Amino acid sequence: MKIGLTGDTHGSMQNLRRVIAAAPPVEQWLHTGDYARDSLYLKSQTGLEVTAVCGNCDAGETDFNVDEFLYLHGFNIWLAHGHRYLHGGSPQELVWWAHRLEADIVVFGHTHVPLVKWYGDVLLVNPGSPSRPRSMDGPTFGVLTLNEGEKPSAEIIRLAKP
Repeated sequence: MKIGLTGDTHGSMQNLRRVIAAAPPVEQWLHTGDYARDSLYLKSQTGLEVTAVCGNCDAGETDFNVDEFLYLHGFNIWLAHGHRYLHGGSPQELVWWAHRLEADIVVFGHTHVPLVKWYGDVLLVNPGSPSRPRSMDGPTFGVLTLNEGEKPSAEIIRLAKP
């Protein structure tokens, strides 16, 4: 199973269209927040299931939760924007919570910096931002690959400059 990952889209439908065009075939999408409503556009354009969470720029949003928990292909996935858990910029608090919440994979945003890194038995994935990147990678999104009984993997995909 391949899952598209995006977030920190900040209302840019142009960049969401670029993500959709560049994405390999995926079965569903996860949106890490900051303009969680952009996930509705993503769903309308792809016809796929999209799970989204609220970020710090989604104040007053009531249609989306702050955290979502999914069980897919044998893995517990915790989807969060991350702003409530990234104190001091270190992902260690996310890892601590992942253990408490029995999550195998944490998909988060907030930093606008892509990350795929194992912390012991927890995989942290941040797809970066297609709209307001804060790394030398430029605009990015991600793909998470899950196969039951195999170690999960994720990749960051750079968008070509427009």
